[in-house]
Amino acid sequence: MAFNGITVSAVVSELKKRAVGGRIFKIQQPESNEIHIIIKNYKETMRLLLSADAGLPLIYLTEETKNAPLQAPTFCMLLRKHIGNGRIVDVLQPAGERIVEIIIEHLDEMGDLCRKKLIIEIMGRYSNIIFTTGEGKILDAIRRVPPDMSSVRIVLPGEQYEYPPAQGKLDPREVSRTVFEEKILTQNMPVSKVFPATITGFSKVTGEELAYRAGIDSRKDMQSLSEEEKEALFTELEKLLLAIQKEEFQPCIVKENGLPKEFSAFPLSVYSDLVTEQYESISEVLEIYYRERNAGIRINQKSYDLRHIVTTAIERVARKYDLQNQQMKDTEDREKYRIYGELLTAYGYGAKQGDKELTCENYYDEGKRITIPLDPQLTALENSRKYFEKYNKKKRTFQALETLLVETKEELDYLQSVLHSLGLAETEDDLKEIHEELVKTGEIRSKGQKKGERKKAASKPMHFMSSDGHDIYVGKNNIQNDYLSFEFADGNDMWFHAKKIPGSHVIVKRKGQEELADSVYEEAAALAAYYSSGSKNPKVEIDYTERKNLKKPAGQKPGFVIYHTNYSMVAEPKIDGIKEVRV
Repeated sequence: MAFNGITVSAVVSELKKRAVGGRIFKIQQPESNEIHIIIKNYKETMRLLLSADAGLPLIYLTEETKNAPLQAPTFCMLLRKHIGNGRIVDVLQPAGERIVEIIIEHLDEMGDLCRKKLIIEIMGRYSNIIFTTGEGKILDAIRRVPPDMSSVRIVLPGEQYEYPPAQGKLDPREVSRTVFEEKILTQNMPVSKVFPATITGFSKVTGEELAYRAGIDSRKDMQSLSEEEKEALFTELEKLLLAIQKEEFQPCIVKENGLPKEFSAFPLSVYSDLVTEQYESISEVLEIYYRERNAGIRINQKSYDLRHIVTTAIERVARKYDLQNQQMKDTEDREKYRIYGELLTAYGYGAKQGDKELTCENYYDEGKRITIPLDPQLTALENSRKYFEKYNKKKRTFQALETLLVETKEELDYLQSVLHSLGLAETEDDLKEIHEELVKTGEIRSKGQKKGERKKAASKPMHFMSSDGHDIYVGKNNIQNDYLSFEFADGNDMWFHAKKIPGSHVIVKRKGQEELADSVYEEAAALAAYYSSGSKNPKVEIDYTERKNLKKPAGQKPGFVIYHTNYSMVAEPKIDGIKEVRV
């Protein structure tokens, strides 16, 4: 969910309970657009993060610490001068907007008590952190906005602070039945879009949630609702507004296949088919959600070079494979030229110099005659030799391509498996292990190990626990797949893999010859499907067998196995409810 006004309300509510009354112990500016304020009160010490990053503006209490620069930036020094050791006396949210005002009381240079405001605006690329006097005179901003940048609102020291331009939306505190009927029901748009378009701080997910709670299709046009639907919608809106007013928030994260999909300050019934995790603190929700999301973004950025190398190699090998297939297709008529040559050897006496064809009996197809094209410049014997030469050339090409096509297909499959592994990488160690694999297989040249560099990445396979307590392990790359299948697993352990597509090796640990419950097979197969290139498909075919049935031919690349004894099943690539064990 977007960081909407309801989320801001929940953050403000939390800050009122935990930060108001606390003193500002330390102020840091670890990033150009990010401020950290360490607050101490008689109960606890906390760290408040304020970020005006254009791509991800945020405000919440965090446990994460960042290294601050040795020389504090000017804005940070100004805050330290004015509000260092100040006391937070209030936290406000104007009219449901994505704006938070932190009111700070401190002693000025004359020893007189005065107030300052630290204002954070969560406005996408227009986000800002603005420091003002109690009367609203701007002292400075983390992002100054001079007249040549905006003709709408200037944000410079000495200017009077003004709220961002109003968008003509309704203040959620003022939405009554009359307002609902006159301003909302009259809109000519789908239900899910009406609320974010008309009420300050509401997002599309909020609209979808209200429609779901009221039992209405969110795509339905507002003006087409029946009287019963209108009444149900207003009832749910009224409940939500009352919960916000009473600060009865229920922070949660909705997860799909173990990954965060949405977060909210209130339960999202619209995702009732997914797993919802409840939290006491909206700050905890925001920190977990964005940490996991940002971790994925960081890994994608760091894996860019490897992805480029692998995708370039895939394109090159795919072109090579297509060319070889075309060449193989061109050899399909080779037997025709051998037959022409043999028939000309047998019946060529019937052809005269200058003939363009010869029709004779085809003893390879009893009772039928065949017409053989001839080069009129050559004798029948010379035409025969020409056809034999053509046959032998195509035969040699066919024999060479039989081996080359297998090798090229294996190389293409291997590269696609590496690309799949990059999609599973969660840490820098995972990426280092894939890099080591590509060096080992010759896809990347080794530049030699640098001094102090670790010899081997400390990446580990994923570990899950089945519903009945069996350990299930999933490889994140081909090196881990080899390790799981040929070093870690015992002969009686069960091995799972998506059929004929790139994917992880999945190992279920067994105790001797014990029989596994059907649920274990289903959960292991679901993991094999989810961690395969077919994870977007509704169903994936999975092969499974005992580990002792696996073989690895000498000289094959990491992750390659063969097996001749196996069973198959179809699994849905969905792993909600399968517990991951993290150490």
